[in-house]
Amino acid sequence: MLRASIKKVKGTLQRIFKLEENRTTISREILAGLTTFAAMAYVLTVNPGILADAGMDKAALVTITALSGAVATILMALLANYPLAMAPSMGINAIFTYTICRDLGTGWSDALGMVFINGILFFILSVTKVRARIVDSLPYSLKIAITCGIGLFIAFLGLQKGGIVVADRDTLLAASNFATPEVALCLGGIIFTMILVTRRVPGAIIIGIIATTVAGAFITGANGRAITHLDLATARWLPASPEPHFFKLTFGFLSSWDAFIKAVPVILVLLLISMFDSIGTLIGVAKRAGLLRDDGSLPRIGRVFVADSLAATCSALFGTSTVVSYAESASGVEAGGRTGLTGVTVAVLMLLALFLTPVILCIPNAAIAPALIIVGVFMMQSVVEIKMDDFTTAAPAVLTIMAIPLTFSIANGIGIGILASVLLALFTGRARSITVIGYIIAVIFFLKFFQLFPFNHAG
Repeated sequence: MLRASIKKVKGTLQRIFKLEENRTTISREILAGLTTFAAMAYVLTVNPGILADAGMDKAALVTITALSGAVATILMALLANYPLAMAPSMGINAIFTYTICRDLGTGWSDALGMVFINGILFFILSVTKVRARIVDSLPYSLKIAITCGIGLFIAFLGLQKGGIVVADRDTLLAASNFATPEVALCLGGIIFTMILVTRRVPGAIIIGIIATTVAGAFITGANGRAITHLDLATARWLPASPEPHFFKLTFGFLSSWDAFIKAVPVILVLLLISMFDSIGTLIGVAKRAGLLRDDGSLPRIGRVFVADSLAATCSALFGTSTVVSYAESASGVEAGGRTGLTGVTVAVLMLLALFLTPVILCIPNAAIAPALIIVGVFMMQSVVEIKMDDFTTAAPAVLTIMAIPLTFSIANGIGIGILASVLLALFTGRARSITVIGYIIAVIFFLKFFQLFPFNHAG
């Protein structure tokens, strides 16, 4: 009976995910899923840590991060049958917290409402095929620069969280005292994780987080107790309820015309970055997996777009920032993953991880910061794709990369880059190189920067 049941399950998996057609096996797909999960499991710690800065409940966010990632990954697996794992974006969660909530003073529930509208627009653009045209409207170099700028921004947040850089009255920023226990532990975590990454150890980031967290249990912090502190007597091992943020999105920004106009550029930025994240990850992973056709096109791309647009919409309902495809999916592809069964494995592991919530919550900032910094480095690696020997390409790209962390606003950095690109095109005889949609986006940011439209503080 048991053997028959196992055979039936195998047959079902073969049929659903077309394993033989994709020249893979169940065991290989499961191993690939384990590899991908190990590479991206840090999101269960880092995403709640970032969104908690927006005033959200960290314990609930651990549950929400796992649930949203698992549901989105299963959607991608069943609709598109690709080995893509999904979770809240490490760039967009920074926009959510530090631009929308902190800079603009928007409540997190209204911010979730913006994420929801972004998801709806994402879905409409996906099914109407307008999405590809919008992506094509901006120069490729600027898309790469946005990714790099966000990477630099995330790395800077890591330096702040780890206490490595602090505010300074005279120089704005300064190095902190590296001899303090928390900072020393963070620096050790960065070095250890970099070594693991360099040596191509699978799951280097999550191993770094675990090792730094364990080390923190033996180091006394500035408050007189261990940096990593887990109270076993009061720990709750069942997953925290997602109720504090589950279906708690609101739409206060639709209450007046002024509020709506201020929200427009924010939603636009969310939309653009969501598209760039998903398309960039999709192409990168597909290349590694050998899924691209000879002409560079990708089979079932429409289903992929629908899957990740639905995931973006559902993320707001769950109570987190936009869910996107993760570049770490490439690690599973390198381990042999070729189908959605890899994603299903990742989803199952995300749900199982919920029963370790107390352990996840006790992970200190000194252990989270190295992960942010390393992820920032990964995102910055794309800078080699920018043609730096062409000034008209390099200038807007570099301005974008610098402006995002220096203005502490991802939207401002994108706007500056777009304006620079458009103005150079206009005054160097290349006006036709920018599409109509590109000009419209530039006009929106021009009106914002020069306070000619009522959304002066829209990030």
